Amino acid sequence: MISVVSPLPGLLIPLSEVPDPVFAKGLVGGGAAVIPDDDAGVLTAVAPLDGRVIKVMPHAYIVQHASGPAVLVHVGIDTVGLKGEGFSVIAKKGDQVRAGDPMITVDVTFVRSKNLSMCSPVVVLDTKPEAVDSPASGGRVEAGGHLFKIPGK
Repeated sequence: MISVVSPLPGLLIPLSEVPDPVFAKGLVGGGAAVIPDDDAGVLTAVAPLDGRVIKVMPHAYIVQHASGPAVLVHVGIDTVGLKGEGFSVIAKKGDQVRAGDPMITVDVTFVRSKNLSMCSPVVVLDTKPEAVDSPASGGRVEAGGHLFKIPGK
């Protein structure tokens, strides 16, 4: 099993509670989501698992494990519309990273000032929603803390 860690500190919720139907219905894949605390300022989002960075944008990134599974971290909902404002990219495409390595920073206060949700889905791409053992709603997690396990080597 491959351990997937939380990219951000905050409140854990199942994907079904994400305020975006594409994620909530599991159309992208199974996973969970994290909502940073109300008083969060600038946070560093970290790699969800060991692997290679196959895509990195200011608001989202994908890390692929050597055995195949790829995990998307989408920081906030509709944050693509900010065109990178409030975000700084640390990692580069092609980088080898370990779970917990810094990927991007996000100014949570700025994002929320634009009336956008900071709910951040962590999704195993191309999996069925039930393939991921989603955590129960309401638990707390730290950045780098265990989120869920996925099948793999």
